[in-house]
Amino acid sequence: MKKVFLGIAMILMLAGCSIGTDMTNTPTKQVENYLDSYQKLDDNVLNDLDTLIEDTEYTIEQQARYRDIMKKHYSNLKYEIKDEKIDGDKATVDTEIEVTDYSKILSEEINKDDYKDEEGNYDPSKYFDYQLDRFEKATEKVKYSITFKLTKKDNEWVIDDLDQTSKEKIHGIYIH
Repeated sequence: MKKVFLGIAMILMLAGCSIGTDMTNTPTKQVENYLDSYQKLDDNVLNDLDTLIEDTEYTIEQQARYRDIMKKHYSNLKYEIKDEKIDGDKATVDTEIEVTDYSKILSEEINKDDYKDEEGNYDPSKYFDYQLDRFEKATEKVKYSITFKLTKKDNEWVIDDLDQTSKEKIHGIYIH
């Protein structure tokens, strides 16, 4: 009986120790939180989007349309964690994401003659309207693999800065 009691006490003690461990401090959990922040339209994601939009040649109205398109895009992002590897204070998390494919729209060759103003000059705003119309109607999905790199700093896993290709994949604009 004493051994059974000791065994149960050991199990409870071990369970108590594992409950105290922060299960959100894993490389996989950090990547999940990062991708979830897109799906949930986190303030940081929307602020980054606004900064990105400010650097475009879109009109104010076009910026608002693009913001709405990307909000829909982010909220529809799907992902799956494929693998996690930890090597000391470095880790990688392999993921597969599924996003709306805007790359074909962006890679289309344009005929500037189709987007002229009343004076016969190329008007990029007319082209941007056409492009935004196409983005709004896009339904084709694409899957990409992204490997997130993480570093443990002050006992916390932190995602390293993403490379340009990974950012383009998340935004659905990666042209391969």
